[in-house]
Amino acid sequence: MPNAPRKKLQYGLRISSEIMDKLKYIADRSGRSANKEIEQLIIQHIETWEKAHGPILFDDGFVPRSRS
Repeated sequence: MPNAPRKKLQYGLRISSEIMDKLKYIADRSGRSANKEIEQLIIQHIETWEKAHGPILFDDGFVPRSRS
């Protein structure tokens, strides 16, 4: 189904309490949950990577687990 909503995956992140506390501080000041703040940081990182290396197309044989 091409228009089916994408499933949200879960990932267990191991992070120190000090870093998590600081992340939650930033998230709160940004009006986001810690989860949304992490998601925004990942999106920014992907955009930066793609600007430097081109779009990620998965045409080189790499198959992420979420697609298998």
